[in-house]
Amino acid sequence: MYRFTLILAILALSGCGQKKEEIPPLPTMQTSSGKIIVYQLMTRLFGNKETLNKPYGTLEENGVGKFSDINDRALISLKQLGITHVWYTGVLEHALLTDYTKYGIPLDDADVVKGRAGSPYAIKDYYDINPDLATSVTNRMQEFEQLIERTHRHELKVLIDFVPNHVARAYQSDARPKGVRDLGEDDDTSVKFKASNNFYYLPGESFQVPRDYNSLGLDNTFLTKDGKYEEMPAKISGNGSLTSSPGMFDWFETVKLNYGVDILGGNNTGFDPVPDTWIKMKDILVYWAGKKVDGFRCDMAEMVPVEFWNWAIPQVKAVNPEILFIAEIYNPAQYRNYLNKGRFDFLYDKVQLYDTLRDLIAGRKSTRDIGAIQKSLDGINSFMLHFMENHDEQRIASKHFAGNPWKAIPAMVISSTIDQGAVMIYFGQEVGEPATGNPGFGSIEGPGVTTKWDYWGVPEHQKWMNGGAFDGALLSEDQTELRNFYSSILNLAGKHPAIVSGDYEDITAYNIDQKNFNDDVFACLRFTGDRKLLVVAGFNTSARRISVSIPSLVADKLLISTNKEYTLREILWKGEGKTLKELTVNLELPAFGAFVFEIE
Repeated sequence: MYRFTLILAILALSGCGQKKEEIPPLPTMQTSSGKIIVYQLMTRLFGNKETLNKPYGTLEENGVGKFSDINDRALISLKQLGITHVWYTGVLEHALLTDYTKYGIPLDDADVVKGRAGSPYAIKDYYDINPDLATSVTNRMQEFEQLIERTHRHELKVLIDFVPNHVARAYQSDARPKGVRDLGEDDDTSVKFKASNNFYYLPGESFQVPRDYNSLGLDNTFLTKDGKYEEMPAKISGNGSLTSSPGMFDWFETVKLNYGVDILGGNNTGFDPVPDTWIKMKDILVYWAGKKVDGFRCDMAEMVPVEFWNWAIPQVKAVNPEILFIAEIYNPAQYRNYLNKGRFDFLYDKVQLYDTLRDLIAGRKSTRDIGAIQKSLDGINSFMLHFMENHDEQRIASKHFAGNPWKAIPAMVISSTIDQGAVMIYFGQEVGEPATGNPGFGSIEGPGVTTKWDYWGVPEHQKWMNGGAFDGALLSEDQTELRNFYSSILNLAGKHPAIVSGDYEDITAYNIDQKNFNDDVFACLRFTGDRKLLVVAGFNTSARRISVSIPSLVADKLLISTNKEYTLREILWKGEGKTLKELTVNLELPAFGAFVFEIE
């Protein structure tokens, strides 16, 4: 969820761009055996076996995955894939349209819920679990705790979302610990802004549902769908839209939390005393850390003042020093601020590397741009999280992106091997899920994106799931080969010493200048001690002959001699070996092909 220009405006108001005291970044976070490899899964979709896929279908019609569907076989398969951390998306209770009133859960108003299943980022209770995910709704917390234990038993870590910027319009925690005051419970609603308030208000104005919004498609029979939602005074919507009448593509289903920044008047309080929202949100993080969660992916982290993270993260790490904080962030100018001052462990590398690799797949960029990105990130490369898919982005196999999952091979190889940073894939990516069909609201909000608002089955992933066997028996030969590639690159990236902790030298520009290959081919070296890798990745649309040469100054760093021949052992595909002679190797590079050679 993001609107980049809006983020910049909010950052300007919050004073987050001001240069403050520099705090050294934390050491690179790695597992005991290598670097971090994240598997994101939409929990309600991952284990769903139903295949009807009716547009705007109900839970009963389209089905929903449960915690119990993520069984031992699933976790074993993820471990074999090379995964170290599983990001369970959509765990916390959020607004939705399935009726759970018999369990004491209030019914949500359809006018402020997007899709029938609702947005996982419209949190209704920070201290509770999404009832959709439980076999026994009454025991939903215990079932999640069992999933945590099950995941840990397979030597995998658990990540969940922390959504700090906004909550569902009808937020009300009935599961909060005894003595905890609810968000907004003590607010002064007669003023627009007060540093001690949890929300922002528009006194004298009532909230208006967007006129063009219909969460149920053509079905207007749902009892709570009447085009009205009672909220007086109106609260500011989650994306900071300063109106009581937000538009359909505003985050109108959510309300923005107040961290002591006057986004209406432009005045800052200096955060002294510590704003009440800070304390409440820190306590929520500590609560989940106490549940043995291993980390948080922090939604729209840069829409929250960096000062909050500087204050809160050390307190959570006092509970568990190894707990991870991953920031969803889209402003490169703020990267060092959110690492050094904000204390984050990893940042999204979306705006730079992801966007560039996507443009390379489409033939719109030069591979020279990759080296420039890495140079701009010098000193913080190892704190970036690289990915080619997530719940917000279009599927690689979608006609709206590449249309063919194999076209992302070079991009995935670069993402995985370019530095010591973490790598992430999204469930179904490894078998070429294209996100086709009309799930309902998801089709309106993002074509080519696997819906996060609707009840839905994910067909290509379901072939791997095979009714809960997680053995891939229903996959095509092509899909099996694709998944084998992901297994190879993720295991290699996560465990090879040269990738996990080695140095990096980009030799792309040198080879382009030498006319060894065009600017749709990338080459770099990763090396440490006596382990040396040559990575070659091409976005060429047809096979071609290329040469790759190592500059003499770089060869000196690798302790490679110009006068000696070296064997290049291909370790990604276990393919044909090559010879490096006079610091040059000749290759036949397939269309959208990639190699990883061990220099011996």
